[in-house]
Amino acid sequence: MSDGSLQQLAEEHGVLPYFHDLGGHEYRAGPDTQRAMLRAMGVAAESDSEVRMSLDALRLEREHHLVSPEFVVTAGYDAGIPVSHGCDWVLTDETGREVANGLSEDHIRLPALEVGVHHLRVSNGEIEQVALIPAAPAQTPSLVSVTGRERVWGVTAALYGLKSDRNLGLGDYGDLADLAQTLGSAGASFLGINPIHNWGWSTTDIASPYSPSHRGFLNTLHIALDQIPGLEGNQTANELVERVRADTAPDELLIDYQNIRQRLQSPLRALFDLFNAVGSDDAKERHQRFIQADGEDLHQFSIFEALAGQHGENWYSWPEALKDPTTVPRNAWDERETRFHMWLQWVASEQLDRVSREHAMPLGLYLDLAVGARRDGAEAWMSQDCVAKGVSLGAPPDHLSPEGQNWQLTAFAPSLSAKDGYRNLRAVLRQTMRSAGVIRIDHVLGLNRSFWIPDDGSPGAYVQQPFETLIALVGIEAHKAQCVVVGEDLGLVPDGFREALSARGIYGYSVLQYEKEWDGSFRDPAHLRAHNLACFATHDTPTLHGFCVGRDIDWWQRLGWIDEDSAAHSRQERRKNVAELVPEGGAPGAAIHGRLSHSPAVMASVQLDDILGEEEAQNLPGTIDEHSNWRRIYPVAVDTLGESPALHETADLMRTAGRAAFYPDGEN
Repeated sequence: MSDGSLQQLAEEHGVLPYFHDLGGHEYRAGPDTQRAMLRAMGVAAESDSEVRMSLDALRLEREHHLVSPEFVVTAGYDAGIPVSHGCDWVLTDETGREVANGLSEDHIRLPALEVGVHHLRVSNGEIEQVALIPAAPAQTPSLVSVTGRERVWGVTAALYGLKSDRNLGLGDYGDLADLAQTLGSAGASFLGINPIHNWGWSTTDIASPYSPSHRGFLNTLHIALDQIPGLEGNQTANELVERVRADTAPDELLIDYQNIRQRLQSPLRALFDLFNAVGSDDAKERHQRFIQADGEDLHQFSIFEALAGQHGENWYSWPEALKDPTTVPRNAWDERETRFHMWLQWVASEQLDRVSREHAMPLGLYLDLAVGARRDGAEAWMSQDCVAKGVSLGAPPDHLSPEGQNWQLTAFAPSLSAKDGYRNLRAVLRQTMRSAGVIRIDHVLGLNRSFWIPDDGSPGAYVQQPFETLIALVGIEAHKAQCVVVGEDLGLVPDGFREALSARGIYGYSVLQYEKEWDGSFRDPAHLRAHNLACFATHDTPTLHGFCVGRDIDWWQRLGWIDEDSAAHSRQERRKNVAELVPEGGAPGAAIHGRLSHSPAVMASVQLDDILGEEEAQNLPGTIDEHSNWRRIYPVAVDTLGESPALHETADLMRTAGRAAFYPDGEN
């Protein structure tokens, strides 16, 4: 086989020929990797003849293009789109309404468009083509435009770990509302939580909020049983909840997800029946409007949930007729079961909306958008026409995981997603932004390039994504939701990538643990990026106090990732780091949060773990069972957090630095 032709075909489909790791080592995509990537996209490349045919087909397709298949324009400004031949054209918006039309020889002159996705149909009598025209705002909403404030602070917390007398051992949306009120009263402008994407009703292998079944739907395990809309004050509902609560084991330190899932499912079905029987008319009307608004996607998701209940959570093991959503027989699922799952999504949405309505914070909820969904979950099943086959998303070796990471998440093929108008991405963005004042796009590099790992054992490689189109779609959805966007831009990123995000209004993300100069010393906080959200720690790093005592080094040695000599050296370096950050005899929290508060970053975020002095991280990358990932329950109950001296000390630091959402004396 001609490696040159194979490489050309791979590059034409976005497979990058090489990349460099953090140490500067170069990794090249060899023939096996190139074939695996092309196979994943549905491109024939197993032999010389297939490579030639695929290249010829690609050239022929491009020769027949009258216009670029995608063309991003800036909303509110006229635009010119080049065409290869004279043609008639019609521009429509998403509803199908005609916006403009004409006859053009070499350029189509579009009028100033409103923010949204448009479709351009062109024809010269022989060839007809439809192009995607995203009309994006020049920038996503800014902190000032959304809140009227130039500097804010907030708290990030693990929703699952919230402790209260009223939940069932897992933090719920009711706890979230209470925490938002407490933090708002302390002067915080936002409350960030882990992803609350749907895990799947039948899922038994619950591992991480970053491995959901579908990112476009909510996690129903967080439903507060005692706050079902339409059943407020209902005695039967109250008695049912009290019986379940009485069976909850007190003072649990770690979450037992399977036990909680089993305890929740029967009561939720009973509450569904009760809602249908005696729920308030107003709630039933809201329920119906929700079903109508979310339409076919909600119905198809609910069908998946119903089928998973019958045939198991992994749709790859289902009968052949059920593996493709377009071929599922009408009698294959229980219609009542699909109504139940639609109701669950409505309840979760109503409870989350309540948090958004009742909080006392300028930005409100800060929600995380996970980089992908499980390969065996609902999102992959519903979007099969766009999914790359035989590969999963991951990351090459970096500072978080020296061995690299295979996330076993669904990869979407750019060319296939384009044919669908990136419908899945837009739905996921819309759901996440629906109740958020700010979202964080996890591993935002994925909008530019994503790391695919083949199932056949071939080395992984980066695949280029249509960055301009994807960033435009993010801007469109953010504009519609008036939502601030933060891009988690840690690790390996191409030159100019962060600047490109900033130019479009997307805020960067700085973790103080990694903000160092070339000599290993910590960067002066005054030199941090201003258009940025800054924090000391994340769920994937040691907590503030864990960092100071070297808890992460202990774990790496315990797991055999480093030997005793390396661990001793790391501890010695860590002591130097801590001495640089914390004055002798000083309090780590006050010293480090003080640095954070005075940085020029417009948003500063503090972990609830760090306020409470926790040493154990929420997650240790590269582990599953070895570390209690995503299971820790906070030692302080939500309803007593407002009395915490540490919270008030943190709030005072932020207020002194000019970040408070309000000031007791009325000055702002």
